[in-house]
Parts: sequence; C-alpha cells; structure tokens
Amino acid sequence: MPTSPTDSPFAHLGWTPTHGVRALDQTRLPADEVWCDLESVEAVAQAICLLVVRGAPLIGLVAAMGVAGEALRLAAAGATPSTVHAAAVAAADRLVATRPTAVNLPWALACMHRVLDASAGISADQLADALRAEAQRLWDDDRRMCAAIGRHGLALLPDGAVVHTHCNAGALATGGIGTALAPVYAAQSAGLRIRVIADETRPLLQGSRLTAWEMVRAGIPVEVIADSMAASRLQRGDVTCVIVGADRIAANGDVANKIGTLGLALAARAAGVPLYVAAPTSTLDLATPSGAEIVIEARHADELRQLAGRLLTPAQADVWNPAFDITPAALITGIITDRGIVAPSGIHAFAA
Repeated sequence: MPTSPTDSPFAHLGWTPTHGVRALDQTRLPADEVWCDLESVEAVAQAICLLVVRGAPLIGLVAAMGVAGEALRLAAAGATPSTVHAAAVAAADRLVATRPTAVNLPWALACMHRVLDASAGISADQLADALRAEAQRLWDDDRRMCAAIGRHGLALLPDGAVVHTHCNAGALATGGIGTALAPVYAAQSAGLRIRVIADETRPLLQGSRLTAWEMVRAGIPVEVIADSMAASRLQRGDVTCVIVGADRIAANGDVANKIGTLGLALAARAAGVPLYVAAPTSTLDLATPSGAEIVIEARHADELRQLAGRLLTPAQADVWNPAFDITPAALITGIITDRGIVAPSGIHAFAA
C-alpha cells in the first residue's frame, strides 16, 4: 500500500552509485525479483527494447536518467563541456529510437534537449548536474501526475467496485502509483473494497505476470483471466468499469495501447460497461491527428511463437505480432488525466 499519496507501493527504480539506472527486471517477474544496473546508454537502450523496463511513462523516465547518467560519468572523468554535450545529444538520439509508439519517450527526451539547448557557457559538471536535476524533476512530476489520476479516478469507483484492466498500467509502468491502477490504489487508501480483473495480455503476459503481482503485493483481490475470456466475463454484469492505460492519445481522442485493448473496448461497449483510459497529460499528442497516423511497433515473431523458450507453433507459420492497437475515441467513455476526467473530444483543454 502506498506510504504517501505519491509513493509507489514498492521500489522498482533508482540510481546506482556510479550514475547508472537501477531497475527491477520486469521480464523476471513474478518468479524472481532481480535488479539490473544499467551503467551505459546502450544498456539502457537494450533494457527498454527487451522490456526489462516498460510502460510509457517509465521508459521516458529511464531514458532521461540514461542521458543524465552518460553526462555525469563523462564529467566525472574530466571531459570537456563540448564532449559532455555531444555525448548527451547522441544518447538522446539513441534512446528515442528504441520504441516508436509511446509518446512519453520523445516527450521526456525533448525535456532533456531543452536543458542541453540552454547550456552555453557552463562547465561540464554544471551541465551534468542540470541534466540529472531535469531527470529527477520528470520523475517527481510523474509521481504527482499518477497521484492526481488516482484522485480523479476515485470518483468513478463506489465501495465494492470491480475494475477490469488490460496489460499493466500500474506502478511498474510509471514513476509513481500507476495510471490505470492509480484509482485502484486510491480506493484502497480510502478504505473502499475494490477488486481487479486482469486480462492475461498475450503474448508477453503483462497482466498475469505484472498486474497480478502488483495487486497481490498490495493486498488487493485480483482475478486473472485469459484475453479470450474478457467478453464473457464482462457479460456477467458485475464489472463497474474498464480502466486501461495509454501509450499515445491522438488529437481526436483515439488511443494507442497494448494489443488487445481494442477487443476489450468492443466487448465493454457490447456489455454496456464504461471504458476509461488513464494517462498523464504527457501522453496526449495533439500533433498526431488520429490513431491512423500512430506508428505501431512490430515485435519479434518469437514472442508469439514461444513461451519460456518452448515452441508453441510451427516455426514455418507466419506470425503477426503488433505491440499495440488503436481504440477509436467513439468506444471510450472518458480519459482520466492528472487534470481531471474529460471526454475524448475534450482533450485539447488538458494538453500539456
């Protein structure tokens, strides 16, 4: 249970003594809680690509920390200001290319670029310290945004509420208490009875591995179902609402989120269950007109072909493995942001 309105219910991110990123390896959960020390830009990039760290807000934070860490290491080794500046720019360019769909990644790195752009005439140590301070500011802001999402979303949850979610948009995906799960944590803190239904989320099982792990750890009742069971589960009539996260929200309110969200949204509409998207304002992308323009990341075929190294389908079979899908704004009841709840058509008022 969170110890304050902004705290994560468990530690999963930090700095190493040598300015690297220390992160809980999410590929090893729930069986093993293993920490990774990411002591180079390439190590951070690989951790993002391989989903050691994942979740739209978190990968933006980790990338910003990776840029700051590179600058801090070089400054400590006596590098010149121009060398530190060039290395930080190269680090940001490397990291922004790791995953294309989530808008939080380029947004966070743009914040780091603004620090770099304003660095004329300062020493290498001052530049490195400024980048570290900016990465920490982004982390602190994310914690506050998550807490605000929780406060606003709490109004949707009566005592005894059942929340159906997909993938993992909890604390593991952010620097705070999560996005889609923030109202759940807020309800628990308010003393309300709350229950979560977590879609398994094939092919990488972020729901059964990560969301269920979070809920069990927090003492919140959770029920795991296979993705194909969602429509039938919603038809039982006891689900209060569906709350999911987002990797990018287009100007017209279309939402890119983990593959399977569209199917869940269609099932929720058929069952008469409201579906909400929870995301910080940094996930709003008014420069992208609609979901049709969002680049969908294609993942490796082996993620679908295999499970724990064991072949599930013939190697000769073709595989289509998009990481995300687009849920049209028409299927979304509302978007829960850190500034309040708004209809998809009203996100312009809340854009950062």
